[in-house]
Amino acid sequence: MTEFRLAWVCLAIAMTLSPAANAADTEKTEGRKRIRDLGISIGTLTPGSLNAITDVDGVRVGHVTLNRGEGKLEPGKGPVRTGVTAILPHGGDLWNEKVPAATYVLNGTGEMTGSIWIETQGALEVPILLTNTMNVGRVMDGVVAYMMKRYPDIGIGDDVVAPTVAECDDSTLNDARGIHVSIEDTIRAIENAKGGAVAEGAVGAGTGMMAFGFKGGIGTSSRVLSEADGGYTVGVLVNSNMDTRKNLRVDGVPVGREIGDGQPTRSQDGSIVIVIATDAPLDHLKLKRLASKASLGLARTGAISRHGSGDLFIAFSTANRVPHYPKERTYTMRVVADAHLDPIFEATQDATEEAILNALTMATTTVGRDGNTAHAIPLDQLAIMKKYGRLE
Repeated sequence: MTEFRLAWVCLAIAMTLSPAANAADTEKTEGRKRIRDLGISIGTLTPGSLNAITDVDGVRVGHVTLNRGEGKLEPGKGPVRTGVTAILPHGGDLWNEKVPAATYVLNGTGEMTGSIWIETQGALEVPILLTNTMNVGRVMDGVVAYMMKRYPDIGIGDDVVAPTVAECDDSTLNDARGIHVSIEDTIRAIENAKGGAVAEGAVGAGTGMMAFGFKGGIGTSSRVLSEADGGYTVGVLVNSNMDTRKNLRVDGVPVGREIGDGQPTRSQDGSIVIVIATDAPLDHLKLKRLASKASLGLARTGAISRHGSGDLFIAFSTANRVPHYPKERTYTMRVVADAHLDPIFEATQDATEEAILNALTMATTTVGRDGNTAHAIPLDQLAIMKKYGRLE
């Protein structure tokens, strides 16, 4: 049975399940492999034990996947191919123990709420949430509800809260007008966030996303520097929803031009959100520089930053804490000197490239509204890498 036919069978089985079981089943990626497991190594640096953003100690990720209905679009009803993903920098009291953070916009046809406040204070005090474009408001409501539940004095004797929510457009596969991600879904993604292995591909916010004319979505990767370079870890998580087949490059090889099978039935200009975590002690300015380096990892995959794309990046460091209400007039932060930043920059570029490729190789074929189909990249056809001497 070919990979495409197998994916169709798996999808048909999934459609018979209840919505709750279906959401869990979507996180199963039988027959799929990460790019490194296919014998393709990106860069020369060593990944962490999980090769995921959660290799940065304390970082947690949670998904809620919504995958129900099939056939013709009924605006407001379905089919539903969407979800929400939460990233938490640490498991402690993020509101009162913020982390240094920065954002970077490569192209701004998109939205990341709360970015002005992050840029103003140079820190992150709320979970990062990813979802689809038209669900941003509802997910913001979910973050506010979660924060008020955890901190009952918010908006009374405490500050008000500004959520951080970044989006990509999944309307090719999903009933976007339905605004199906609820406040409860958002809270669940945050509260269920955990360390360990991260589900990739058509899960959470990536459920309805497409990339390079294939099924895209969530991908992650990490790099651990040598002790001589500080021993720091850099982890990246992406929600990939961008570009066309002909531009895809895998480790420099123009793979997209070599694979003609499984063209999407409908495509669109898209976007990408990139989240970078590190335990390297960096302040706001250096994290902004770090976030910008994700552009190079994105470019290595062949992606073009288009007029219509929202290429939005956010980076944070877990090495320092920024107190919300310090009693002392000053606080101390350790920061890596400029002369020692290069290995951290390299790690970010490599992990970004690999995270995007993992999103492709781990995604499963998805049939969305009106029969619009995003095929999973056929892993067997990546053997074309041998032709270019990049695969044994």
